[in-house]
Amino acid sequence: MANASENLNTTAPNEEAGLVLRLAMRFGVVVGLACALWMVGLQLAGSNGFGPKQLLAQLLVPLAAVASEWMLRRKLQPNRSGLGRSLGVGTLTVLIAALISASSLVGLAHGAGEPALARHRAEVLEIVRAQQRENPKAQLSEQAQQQQVRNVANLNIGDMAISNFTQVLLLGFVLAIPAGIFLRE
Repeated sequence: MANASENLNTTAPNEEAGLVLRLAMRFGVVVGLACALWMVGLQLAGSNGFGPKQLLAQLLVPLAAVASEWMLRRKLQPNRSGLGRSLGVGTLTVLIAALISASSLVGLAHGAGEPALARHRAEVLEIVRAQQRENPKAQLSEQAQQQQVRNVANLNIGDMAISNFTQVLLLGFVLAIPAGIFLRE
């Protein structure tokens, strides 16, 4: 009888892997769509959907990763989730959210058109020039300053998507990795 009750409390490795994938998909898709909807909302409200205000929705990504890790721990109780599964669900959640967020940025950029992209480039150029004026410690040569301006002028949808993807990944991993280590027990 003891073996029967032990078998009820344990899950097979395939079931655990499936649970990791399901949780990562659920949390990653939801938070990725939240990022996408936030960018669209900003754009529809007349704000820059590609600008720094994206960060407000991207802050949800590490929270979703931690929530997926916590949910995995809870679903596997009384067993331990283990380091690999805990980090795996958090990492997959962040990766899925980053892919959806970057893909939606590409879609939004194509939908909003060149006027919205030109407005974004103008805002970025204003930020770069303000930083060049205000930061005396990082005195750049005239050539380096001109290169920064050229980089902004050549900013395209692919560059913006890569930046979005990288930012979401890094922001998500900052909290997902330590939480995954902590929540493995």
